[in-house]
This record gives sequence, structure tokens and C-alpha cells, in this order.
Amino acid sequence: MQKDEKLNITKEKLLDATFALMEETDDPLNVTSRQIADRAGAKPSMINYCFGSRENLIYQTFQKQYLSFLKDKDVEKLLASNLPPKDLLKKLHFIVAKCLIENPKFTKAITPYVLFNRDLSQESFSFAYVKMHYAGRRTDKECKLIAYEISSMMQLIIFRKEDIKKDFGIDLEKEKELKKYIDMRIDLLLGE
Repeated sequence: MQKDEKLNITKEKLLDATFALMEETDDPLNVTSRQIADRAGAKPSMINYCFGSRENLIYQTFQKQYLSFLKDKDVEKLLASNLPPKDLLKKLHFIVAKCLIENPKFTKAITPYVLFNRDLSQESFSFAYVKMHYAGRRTDKECKLIAYEISSMMQLIIFRKEDIKKDFGIDLEKEKELKKYIDMRIDLLLGE
């Protein structure tokens, strides 16, 4: 077996072990690198070698789940539709929000990592639709910032959904209230 093939097998074992441990735990912040490595049958140093950090491994594990979730929601059909960009953004962010809500352990574990470590030079999936919405009325940098604000605020709000429910009376686990929040947020940032 070649080195690259062994490395890919180790990566998959680490991803599978992380997913299993995240599902089993009550508090995802207590899942350690040692636990992940033991479950995967790998050395703890392989986590940093393959993923850079435990946090990125957890994030990549979530990304794998997220892509599967999107496939189940027929996102490709939505992207191929003729919806105006603003409406498309609302629908896409609703799907993403549902995924975060339905995976609370991952949301708790990855949100701080994503908010504080995201490479802001990389375009988000929202950028292209924000840019289409403005059709040249905003610069690319302004559109990137708006796309970042939309996704970051949504992640933060879902991360704090219990506080949002308690303090503002908005139950984001109810689809109607989640949709209303997302629509309001995108209307606020893109103009009604």
C-alpha cells in the first residue's frame, strides 16, 4: 500500500472516529484528541498531521455530514432554479440553519472555530448570490463582507439559540420562526 493511500485511510478513520465520539458524548467539547486517535487506531500526532488541529478535524467531520445533508435536500435543484438571488440566499441559509440546528453537538463544537479561524480571503457560498443581487452596485469586497455577515451572524444566533428563545421569544427550532429570522436578516443586509 502506498503512502498516500495509507494517509487517506487514516484520515477516514479519524473522521469516522470523530463522528462516532461526537454522537456518543453529552458535551462535544470534552472529545479529546487522544480519544479520537484511540478510536481510530492512530497516533494522536496524526490528527495534527492530517488536519492541522483537533478543531479542524471536528470541523471537517461536520463538513462531511453537511455535504450529505445538502445532497438530501436537493440543493442542486435549488441552485439550478430561476429564483432571484435574494430568495435563493434565503432558501440556502434556511437549509444550512436546519443542518446546524439538527446537529447541535457539532454546532457547539465548530462555531467558535469557524467564527474565529475562518479564512476571510476565501469566498463563501453566499458571495456569488450577494454579488448577483447587487449587480455591480457594490464592490466585490463589500459583497464579500455582506456574505460574511449573513453567515457569521446566522451561525452565532444558532449557537445561542437557547438564549435567543429565552430572551427574545424566538424558537429557532420551529421552522416558521427560523424562516422568519433568516428572511428578516437577509432583508436587513440586502435591503427589502
